[in-house]
Amino acid sequence: MESYFHPFSPIIDSNTRILFLGSFPSISSFEHSFYYAHSRNAFWPIMEKIFNVNLSDNEAKTAFCLTHQLGLWDVIGSCERENSSDSNLKRIVPNDFETLLHDYPNIKVLAFTGKKAFDLFGKYFKNMEIETVLLPSTSPAHATMNQEEKMRIYKEFLEKYLAI
Repeated sequence: MESYFHPFSPIIDSNTRILFLGSFPSISSFEHSFYYAHSRNAFWPIMEKIFNVNLSDNEAKTAFCLTHQLGLWDVIGSCERENSSDSNLKRIVPNDFETLLHDYPNIKVLAFTGKKAFDLFGKYFKNMEIETVLLPSTSPAHATMNQEEKMRIYKEFLEKYLAI
């Protein structure tokens, strides 16, 4: 098992209303220095279809998020692991959500892009008063639901919270 620290800052600004949260970056995300970077992860293709945009690089993805009041971060700040699987995470230390939510009071909802992130947040921050929503994982490991079904759920969520 190797120890890892979260490799990049949250994508967030004072206008952020929705904060999407994963568990911890995949090895591919580490290699590409960006969120949801695995070539088969559906997060970015889903956003491209919902908003009818082409997000070709990390700068475009960052600008897209900030333009649409979306933030990205992860529940885990550091951990030990052998691979990218959420079932393999050990010695978990969560990120500092008390400070983040204090510093960014416009965040209205935390949207978890998978059950592990949702469960970990509930474990470490069960008394935090903020709305939380569990969305289907966009990971290629979550193959029980196809991308079209995931996109429909993400679109309904975004319509509710952003009135897109």
